[in-house]
Amino acid sequence: MKKLLLLMALMGQAVVFGQALEKQSGNDSISKPIIPTEKQNLLKNVDVIFNMRFGLDNQFLDGNHTESKFNNNQGRLEIKGKIHEKVFFRFRDRYTKTKEPGSRDNFARSTDIAFIGVDVTPNTQVTLGKMSADWGGYEFDLNPIDIVEYNDILEYADNFLTGVGITHKVNPNHTFGVQVLNARNSDFEDIYKGTVPVGVETSKTAMAYITNWRGSFFDGKFETIYSYSYFQEAKKKGMNYYSLGHKYQDNKLTLMYDFKYSNEGLDRKGLVTGMLNSQGDNQATAQDVSYMENWLKMEYLATPKLNLSLTLMTSDAYGKNVTPEQSGTNHLRTSYGFIPELQYIPFKDINIRFFVSYVGRYYKHSGFAKDQLGLENYNTGRLSIGFVAPLLIL
Repeated sequence: MKKLLLLMALMGQAVVFGQALEKQSGNDSISKPIIPTEKQNLLKNVDVIFNMRFGLDNQFLDGNHTESKFNNNQGRLEIKGKIHEKVFFRFRDRYTKTKEPGSRDNFARSTDIAFIGVDVTPNTQVTLGKMSADWGGYEFDLNPIDIVEYNDILEYADNFLTGVGITHKVNPNHTFGVQVLNARNSDFEDIYKGTVPVGVETSKTAMAYITNWRGSFFDGKFETIYSYSYFQEAKKKGMNYYSLGHKYQDNKLTLMYDFKYSNEGLDRKGLVTGMLNSQGDNQATAQDVSYMENWLKMEYLATPKLNLSLTLMTSDAYGKNVTPEQSGTNHLRTSYGFIPELQYIPFKDINIRFFVSYVGRYYKHSGFAKDQLGLENYNTGRLSIGFVAPLLIL
């Protein structure tokens, strides 16, 4: 009987101690989540991504090896998501580019994107801030880490500009967009730096007007991204830019083809100007130039772990009244590029790809450019081994 009473007493003490411990734990601040519950719900709609491309680059000029080095080709931190039922945002900064702010928009050159968007209706969105210029074509639409090297127009353009954009989805297969953006990130004088031709004046409304159409056909197997853009660069010196992108995709094969044409009152890309100044004449920025390009990328997923791709591209440069005056339009140069790449994808649950790629570029000058400007043909190459990954941190 004594043993039974002792056992009951011990059990009673255990119950009382357990109740006290439970009450104490309930009041202990350490047991509360570090991030409040309402903030946790907000983070469910936010992604943090670090886009990386790293490799050992081996450089060649005219077939001769010139340098080998490790290179952080791409490093972009991106944060995007919804902060309200009808408000979303996106921010992306590139750590492999200068942080110097643009004298026109006051944003660091390294900042690609920094905007908020509002869903005005279920099918209409308005974005405000710094954003991608909504060029047509798939070369610019792809994640930058998936582009080993850009063709000339995109390589030398200001592709991220500040302003306002509107997109409207007419139906699930067709979306139209309009943007009004600053024509440049920096002021007119900062870009041309004393090379402005005599009589050319900056525009008081240096804006870019961009229209875009995205279409989808045959259950999404064939898509298009078309755009037309007009830049008011200077008074009576605008830029007309046309870009037509096409894409076919099935389970294993993806084909993308872009056609681009840029007609520029002032040589914004600077390539023709560079050719004219090749003899050290320090001429003014070229006027009435144009660039025409073709870009083709083919990807084939041979196995779940092996992806093969080949990019082919051409770029033609033209100048008007190069030498002498009233000489008409002259073809100056064609650049050819080919980029084979092999990617190995070892993991199923994380998108890390190890790659081997080669970038071959050949620059062929016209007879006119050789005779009148003294230009010579040359070629470059880059053999790279490394990895590419959009790392989803959150």
